Amino acid sequence: MIWASYALAALAIVLAWPAPILLSRARWPARSPFTAMILWQAIALAGGLSMIGAMLIWGLDPLSDTLPGGLRALSAIVFGNGPAGALGVWHVFALSAALLLGTHLVFTLLLTYARIRRQRRRHRDLLTLLSSPSPEAGGTVVINHPAPVAYCLPGGARSVTVLSDGLVDLLEPAELDAVLLHEQTHLTQRHHLLLWAFAAWRAALPWLPTSRLAQHAVNELIEMLADDEALKSVEKPTLIHAIAIVASGPPGATDPGQDGPAGADPGQYRAADGAAGDGAMAPSARVHRLLTPQPPLPHSGRTAVVAGSAALLALPTALLMIPGLFIW
Repeated sequence: MIWASYALAALAIVLAWPAPILLSRARWPARSPFTAMILWQAIALAGGLSMIGAMLIWGLDPLSDTLPGGLRALSAIVFGNGPAGALGVWHVFALSAALLLGTHLVFTLLLTYARIRRQRRRHRDLLTLLSSPSPEAGGTVVINHPAPVAYCLPGGARSVTVLSDGLVDLLEPAELDAVLLHEQTHLTQRHHLLLWAFAAWRAALPWLPTSRLAQHAVNELIEMLADDEALKSVEKPTLIHAIAIVASGPPGATDPGQDGPAGADPGQYRAADGAAGDGAMAPSARVHRLLTPQPPLPHSGRTAVVAGSAALLALPTALLMIPGLFIW
């Protein structure tokens, strides 16, 4: 089982450093953002599983040749006062590190969720006082502000799209439809769940390149997905003009309730990030992508990426659960 821990450690290193750097520099994700999103999720999940698994397997190696057997033996030591002589200091350290890292990741995920819920609740209370329902679209409210602003606030049945009256005055009806379609895509495709997970990943491991690059990439990819969905119903020049108008907002502005780069509220979006914050896709990049469209990845390419993503998840799982099947 010791060789499985070495393999997991090597995989964790690859997924923590070269893999996210290479993917962040690749150009193909803009051609198939959904496929790229799958790969980023696989890298993050497989990386975390490999990090924890490498320490866990190495720590349990003196107790058993398999993970279930090692966990049973460890349980007998902890809860049944069994002999612990087989475990050395470094094995105990590895097991403790695996437990602490796993607990830290789960705790940070829950803490990030609680903070987001608190921010959204406070934000929704403010909207109740400062906004009025939009006569043009259901599930949309308008705030009295001269700057062009558009974002959405998830909340299940209480999800709402927020526009400023300054934006409404500047947009033509078709352009307003484009903005609403963009924001509704964020809600219907539940992009806030993705951003919550990657914000928690970065908050838990801010020193890890995977967490920073993944959060930045996912923010860009959801904007591409929302733009692509809007293009199914509106003309490209209409969407481009709407992006330009929203981008004309005051420089340095940020989404309401945002806590900062590492802990930005995943529930808040802008139709076009006039002040592209950390991880946000700049309007110029969105416009450039729309003006110079590239063909999507061929079916074979998308299939290969999805298959590779599945393999990334399957490999650490197999190394953890059935190391005896691998001959080293």
